[in-house]
Amino acid sequence: MKWQRTDGARDLETVYSDQEASGREVLAGAGFPVFGWVHAAGGVPGWDVLASYEVRDGELESVETRSGDWSSSQGPYVTVRTHRAGAEFSGPLPDLEDVVEEERDRVYEHLGVDEGDAAGRVRALREWITVDGEPHAVQVHEDSRAGTGHGTVWAGRFRVAGTTVTVTGRGVLPGSVELRRISDFERYVVGRTAMLRQVAALQAGRRGAEPEPEPAELGLRAHHELVAQAIARSVAVVARLRAGRSARLPRHLRGEDRQVRWETVVRQQMRLASETREEADEAVTSMVNHLSRLAHHADWVSGTAEGAAAVEEVVRFTAFASEVPSLPAQRAWERLWAGGTPELPSGTEDAWLTAWEQWRVERTEHRLRR
Repeated sequence: MKWQRTDGARDLETVYSDQEASGREVLAGAGFPVFGWVHAAGGVPGWDVLASYEVRDGELESVETRSGDWSSSQGPYVTVRTHRAGAEFSGPLPDLEDVVEEERDRVYEHLGVDEGDAAGRVRALREWITVDGEPHAVQVHEDSRAGTGHGTVWAGRFRVAGTTVTVTGRGVLPGSVELRRISDFERYVVGRTAMLRQVAALQAGRRGAEPEPEPAELGLRAHHELVAQAIARSVAVVARLRAGRSARLPRHLRGEDRQVRWETVVRQQMRLASETREEADEAVTSMVNHLSRLAHHADWVSGTAEGAAAVEEVVRFTAFASEVPSLPAQRAWERLWAGGTPELPSGTEDAWLTAWEQWRVERTEHRLRR
């Protein structure tokens, strides 16, 4: 079980209280030792946090604690994730590179600081981390982005007392880290609540109060913004896969604003196309998938005049069923999106891509003749 995000419908204090009670109950039955960072700032509210726990088939699988100055991208900050013995057989544990990126994700989510998505100066180290007074050898993946104005983050993994322990740190050297078995989780449980309150206050202070535009003022702007984000997401994933990296999205393309943006577009689609909510949601889903998939296959969709024209025509066809020059490609997508039914034959990807390429060639030739 992961901690759940609040949905705004319930009183926050009730949510915090329920989470604390749930955490106490689950951790009271932990059948394996759980470790935390030993530091000198004991008693500071929000410094020791029960970040998450996972239960699988009724059994506690892992516990993650975090300690340190969460409000500074310089740290010091240490995350300790303890997995029960045998947990690795339930599924692979995340690569240390991904663990480092999770820590950079946290800084982005909490502080709005984007430390970049490309790897910095990476090196592998062999260090010793002390656990309950005993040194343990640990292989460390270190990623330094000091050259871009950001700090060094490292992650290491080792086994102790039958458990697998993954440690992440920033602003503190791996060899100086000391862990200790946690005998009382109370300060971690209430520390989470203190940290969440502090994060909420910080984020509220960063958000500017921008008035929502009236539907009549919105026009097709919301449609364009949504598909621009979708294309950027598709292009970013393709670039990472071609570089042999995981399909992790850049941080600025993630976030909850996409859900809000989607709702805005659906409402605007209902107004412009005189559609029901279900029809509008289906139309927006088709539009976003159309351009995302096209961007995945065609490099010209992003950053070219042809790409901008294709976006404009897909948006106008979606909102107004306009007789756009790319109508054959729009119809081909409808057949592909429908799965090539008897009523809509030739629903193949090749037919759709060919229609778009023909549109692009004709548009380019027309521009050259002018």
